[in-house]
Amino acid sequence: MKRRNFIKTIALSVSLAAAGVTSFQALAADTIKVGILHSLSGTMAISETTLKDTALMAIEEINAHGGVLGKKLEPVVIDPASNWPLFAEKARQLISQDKVAVVFGCWTSVSRKSVLPVFKELNSLLFYPVQYEGEELEKNVFYTGAAPNQQAIPAVEYLMSKEGGGAKRFVLLGTDYVYPRTTNKILRAFLHSKGVKDSDIDEKYTPFGHSDYQTIVADIKKFAAGGKTAVISTINGDSNVPFYKELGNAGLKATNVPVVAFSVGEEELRGVDTKPLIGHLAAWNYFESVKNPVNTEFTKKWKAYSVKMKLANANKAVTNDPMEATYVGINMWKQAVEKAKSTDTDKVIAAMAGQTFKAPDGFTMEMDKTNHHLHKPVFIGEIKADGQFNVVWKTKGPLRAQPWSPYIPGNEGKQKL
Repeated sequence: MKRRNFIKTIALSVSLAAAGVTSFQALAADTIKVGILHSLSGTMAISETTLKDTALMAIEEINAHGGVLGKKLEPVVIDPASNWPLFAEKARQLISQDKVAVVFGCWTSVSRKSVLPVFKELNSLLFYPVQYEGEELEKNVFYTGAAPNQQAIPAVEYLMSKEGGGAKRFVLLGTDYVYPRTTNKILRAFLHSKGVKDSDIDEKYTPFGHSDYQTIVADIKKFAAGGKTAVISTINGDSNVPFYKELGNAGLKATNVPVVAFSVGEEELRGVDTKPLIGHLAAWNYFESVKNPVNTEFTKKWKAYSVKMKLANANKAVTNDPMEATYVGINMWKQAVEKAKSTDTDKVIAAMAGQTFKAPDGFTMEMDKTNHHLHKPVFIGEIKADGQFNVVWKTKGPLRAQPWSPYIPGNEGKQKL
């Protein structure tokens, strides 16, 4: 009986293999699991869902070209639902239970701060794809979004310049959490260094998911009566929709009080009537509208993938900065793993130093050898009627990140890990 059962088992295994079915153990051995940790529900879903889909597109593309180290990548997608403590719990699940080799995820700084202790304790890798406030540098994180000197500082310098309108007064308006508050601390110190007094700076915060901006926009109009004023917006998530709608309702035009946003791109504008917002600004390191062959290919791939996967509003699919940062990060990780010939965290960290990738922004991006940040160009764009951006200012080339702002006392000499 034992021999007969053994023969039956072998025959079943052969027939399953012929049908394209392999055992779980064999499948696990032939794949490398990668975690995707983005909010697919809650207030941040408006921004993060698209990053999950970008990661899946990049993984599909890598697998179509032979995978990594001869193995296919197997994505493990988890939704932390815009619940910041849940991010840490789900990160631990991905690393300890699902045994992922790397995690691509988070948007808000509070979610990143939530997971950091887990990645440090378990010595795993997080690729973080969004602009942030700096004041952090971790061995277990690669930051593929912008540091303040690659977004916030150039944007305010532009607003103060003659071509940017010569702003003298500033409203610092943000969602009430670590990224806006720390960014505004840096910007206030920067403005002080330029001779701007506290009486010419109005700082305001609203909670996540805030939807009534009538009073705030009325206050901005009142403050702007005191001189040439600009608004620096660090509002995050779905609150951007009612904020921009209220700007339009109040007739607050860019020619009078320009708003520059650090967390609003093409994706967020898909849900807004952009006609009243023409001329308002955003500062990023990539826009869909930049013209170069790599971006043409990137946007073409994304639009085709959106239609193929029947994503929401696929016929109006757009690309944006954090999508580019996600795509670059996954491809750089692939290159580092192949250089290291291993997914071991410490070996991959060593192999990431100096990695380069020809990016959709039109430049060859480089991962800094010492500070885990990308060298990135800066673009400032004006909102157009179609929800795209017209680039009105840009750097000549990529800037090296300064994770520790020089405008914060005590940060001298902190730029390396």
